[in-house]
Amino acid sequence: MNNFYDFTAEDIGGKLIKLDKYQGQLVLVVNVASHCGFTPQYDGLEKLYKDYKDKGLVILAFPCNQFAGQEPGDAAEIASFCKLNYGVTFPIFAKVNVNGKEAHPLYNYLKSELPDILGARIKWNFTKFLIDRTGKPIKRFAPIDTPDKIEKYLSKII
Repeated sequence: MNNFYDFTAEDIGGKLIKLDKYQGQLVLVVNVASHCGFTPQYDGLEKLYKDYKDKGLVILAFPCNQFAGQEPGDAAEIASFCKLNYGVTFPIFAKVNVNGKEAHPLYNYLKSELPDILGARIKWNFTKFLIDRTGKPIKRFAPIDTPDKIEKYLSKII
């Protein structure tokens, strides 16, 4: 696979989505968890989405339970948590692995395209990847990079 748009992923409702659906948009891919110290970033991500969706930004959340079991729920519990606690309106996908033999192919691709200083592994929840309008990964943000920091970056390129 040579491009973000070559991949498919299952949404939180179990429907297979071709990621070329997001062609022409800036895409922020985030591995998320409901019981993480970074979970409050959902508020900032939702604000970012609302502020920039009309300018072509979409945020795609991929729940992951690989880090200290911080996303133990099933699809219905995850969707409910995100909606009730943070008012999330951006797309949420089915739970995935981001590291190891069972890692989702999208995450293998993103990690190979944008490794961090310590290598290609995802270190924790709320690692973020920004994909440009042509499907090329252009920026990796660490879990500690808040949506405010991402907004400063986005405001320069959108």
